[in-house]
Amino acid sequence: QVQLVESGGGLVQPGGSLRLSCATSKGDFSADNMAWYRQAPGKQRELVAWNTVGGREYVTNAVKGRFTISRDNTKKTMSLQMNSLKPEDTAVYYCNRLGTPFPWGQGTQVTVSS
Repeated sequence: QVQLVESGGGLVQPGGSLRLSCATSKGDFSADNMAWYRQAPGKQRELVAWNTVGGREYVTNAVKGRFTISRDNTKKTMSLQMNSLKPEDTAVYYCNRLGTPFPWGQGTQVTVSS
């Protein structure tokens, strides 16, 4: 069973930065399109950013220009660099396969507050 472990969250002031990391136990990490999702209190989980097996990277309009997704297939890790954070970015962040998900990890809490 694939395991996903997210880390790097924390409390940050508006305008600050955080870098999230995702580690996976999946053997062939390079075979899947992978994504970052987030879930704010009382809201549904939403897609934030994703990258493809072909090396293309995408982010949603809500984070465009502020978040950058990257992956290292050799290390089987994925990252989300988050800059210019806003209070509305507060959520639990998860990594997973784009589309049909693996079992969800515990996520990492990001809180943006002064």
